Amino acid sequence: MSNTTENVRWLTQEQFDKLKGELDHLAGPGRADLAKKIEAARDEGDLKENGGYHAAKEEQGKQEARIRQLTQLLESATVGEAPSDTGVVEPGMVVRIELAGDQMTFLLGSRDASVDDDLEVYSATSPMGKAIIGKQAGDTASYTSPNGKSFEVKVVSAKPYSG
Repeated sequence: MSNTTENVRWLTQEQFDKLKGELDHLAGPGRADLAKKIEAARDEGDLKENGGYHAAKEEQGKQEARIRQLTQLLESATVGEAPSDTGVVEPGMVVRIELAGDQMTFLLGSRDASVDDDLEVYSATSPMGKAIIGKQAGDTASYTSPNGKSFEVKVVSAKPYSG
């Protein structure tokens, strides 16, 4: 699969470092802590009726899935500088739009790379993301949502994400 604008996962160095730190913790100390929890629960006796054991095993499954997800994301990500402040919508920008009379603000980028709990992340490969890439304040674009409805969106502003 070649890297085109459609399938690239762009991450800033800051996002990459944060996700790498999470992966290192989960794959190292996180795994060791969970193994201790499972061992302690196993020592409590009958595994069929041992809620602590089953909860720890479920947590282990979720943790291993997150490790795989992070590994795949970090191996395939393109790390680059935050976009310059040109006002043109591109991945890595905090975009303010007007949609159906409401204004909303979000980070355009990889949904896996969410960096701020208060800021929603919209994928640059989503129908809306594709429609607004390359636009700037005052521009409008139309897109068709997955449910078949057409929407018009107006770009109000686009600024580089600064963390």
